[in-house]
Order: sequence, then structure tokens, then C-alpha cells
Amino acid sequence: MKLARRIESVGASATIAITTRARQLRSEGVDVANFGAGEPDFDTPDFIKDAAKKALDAGDTKYVPQKSKALLDAIVEKLRRENGLTYAPEQIVMAFGGKHALAAVIDVLVDAGDKVLIPEPYWVSYPEMVRLAGGEPVFIPTGRKQDFKITPQQVLDYARGAKCLILNSPSNPTGVTYTPDELSAIAQAVLKTDLIVLSDEIYEKLVYGATKFVSFAALDPALPARTITFNGLSKAFSMTGWRLGWFAAPKDVAGAVRRLMDHQTTNPVSFAQAAALAAYTDPRAAATIEVMRQEFENRGRHMAKRLNAIKGISCVEPTGAFYCFPDVSAHYGRTLAGINVTDSMSFAKASLEGAGAALVPGAPFGDDACVRLSFAISLDEINRGLDRLEKLLA
Repeated sequence: MKLARRIESVGASATIAITTRARQLRSEGVDVANFGAGEPDFDTPDFIKDAAKKALDAGDTKYVPQKSKALLDAIVEKLRRENGLTYAPEQIVMAFGGKHALAAVIDVLVDAGDKVLIPEPYWVSYPEMVRLAGGEPVFIPTGRKQDFKITPQQVLDYARGAKCLILNSPSNPTGVTYTPDELSAIAQAVLKTDLIVLSDEIYEKLVYGATKFVSFAALDPALPARTITFNGLSKAFSMTGWRLGWFAAPKDVAGAVRRLMDHQTTNPVSFAQAAALAAYTDPRAAATIEVMRQEFENRGRHMAKRLNAIKGISCVEPTGAFYCFPDVSAHYGRTLAGINVTDSMSFAKASLEGAGAALVPGAPFGDDACVRLSFAISLDEINRGLDRLEKLLA
């Protein structure tokens, strides 16, 4: 059967592939330390699950309007209170996860041939979403010398002829976070261009040390009209399987996505929206998130320290999200576990097959010198996997 040309150029997600392979090996009885996971290992809080159960018992299993007014009001209040942003309920759109929200906005903004600026390294799905919309991803290089962050001058240099800029802070895959001053400088550069900014803030609650999170659109009064802010419940509330994300945008963008979703997905699951309302309104939420945040901070600091102690590995300590993105290129050219290691893909294969440690190659993220390790797993599993990796590399 002949497929559409637009899908032929889209590759499978490397993160999903690694996680699937790790689970397959585990099902076969192989002890695998899975550093590929992109989701918290904590359960969804009970008060959120209880809200969903209550909605189910009340018969909340039908189509719902676009969208529940109470939930939209709760998100509007969250943005005002926590992010310093003022929106009307009609500017908020709920979606089936943050990924769906991003894809839908790109679909309504990007025409064939439009250029979208994507800083390297990047989340693997950004360029594929742009290609599926007919756009052209244009990558802005960073690297360790820039702490994996773009500069205001790069924004100005690359902006000519581009329509959008995707920003992700805290970052997947690097774990780095832009400081408020760094974002402010980028914001001033953006305001000298015609760029629309897609600000992916899904990891906003997971920041560490002295790091301060700030929403990009809050940095200048002119930015809300030029920014779409993305967020969701998967990371902060450990609700990955609930598939609930949202974005805040100018009214014309929000309305366009609603029209698109009317013909594609209708609305997110009714009782899941009841759970989301509890997440954003229950007074227990903040303490629950803080317990998880502190645990991730401890794990991230520990993982970075251990990685930097392994000869030939160099790692920036994460300031957000739950990933380390170490440079392992010093080991390229070696034979490990019978595998000739020449790049991040072969390094990841050697790690999985030779050490039972599943990590994600950096190439699909735009940096072939690095690999990504998630610390959204227990400290015991982190240590077990890094012990094996260290032994393999020694």
C-alpha cells in the first residue's frame, strides 16, 4: 500500500523504542536498569485518582463540552497565581497530553515551507511535528560550551525567514534550565523579530538548587500576543497515562485548534478532566509535588556525580526535568560487548546488550556525542545500572 509522502520521512521515537526494548528484555527475565523512561516513577496522587473514581461513579462518561468551565477557570487561576500571566478561559485549550497540544498548534500555525527554529539538542518529536505539518525544521546549534542554550544573537541570526521558535526550559533531553536573565535577553531578541514562540514548560515544577522558573510570556507585556505556552499534568502530577495537556494562546490560535480538534479528537476524557480539576484545586497538590521534586533533585545530583566519576564521561549537572545528558564520545572507536562503538546509537546498543543498562542515544535529539539517562527511577536502579555501565567501560 502506498503511504503518504509526509509520513515516509518521519522516524519512530527513539525514546519509545528504547523503553519498549527494555521492557521486552525484562519480560524475558533479563535484569535491565531502564534509564530510558520519560515519566515519573511515582504513582498518581490518591486525591487525583479519587476524583476520577467519583466522576465515574457519578456517570461522567459522556462527551463533554470544549471544555469544562471549572477546569478552564482553574488553569486560568494557576497561570495568574504561579506564572504571572492573565488569560481568559477561551484562550485555554485542553488536549490529549502535551504532545498532542504541541502537534495541534503546529498544525494550525505552520504552512508548507514555513521554517521553525529548534535549538539543539531537542526533544525528538519537535522536528517530526514540523515536518508532518509541511514545515522545515531549522536547528540552532548549542553544545556543552554554551551549556546547551541558545544565545540572543543566535535568535537574531536565524530569525530571517522563520515563523516560529520552540523553547523548552527545563529541557528534555539536557536537564538544563534557562535563568530568568537568560530568557529575558532572548525575549528582547525575539521582540526584534516576527517570531512566534512555542514555550514548552511541561517540566516547570521540576527545578533544582537555586534555579528559578519563569514563564517566557511573563517576561514582557508584548510577549503573550507572540507566545503559546504549553503545559500539562504528566510530569508534575505523575499523570503520564492520563493523557492530559493544555496550552494558553491568543484567541485566534486557541479557536483554530478547537476547530481542528472538533474533527480529529473531540475532547479529552471526561473523568480525566475531573481528575485534572482536583490536581489544580486540591490544597494537597503543592506538598505532593514537592516530595517528588526533592527526590528527583537528590537523584539527579547523585547521577551526575557518578557519571562524572566514570573515565571518559562528562556530564552537566541537571537543574531541571529528570534527565542527565552526558558526553560519552571519548569511548567512540572502542569495542564494547563485541560491538564496534562509533556513535551514540552503537554506544546505547552496547550499554543495553553488554551492561543491561537501557539509555537513549543522543543522535535523535540532535547531539551524537551524548546519550540521555533518566533519573525517574529508583536510586537502587540508578546505582545498579551505573555500576554495570562503569564496569563495561572499564
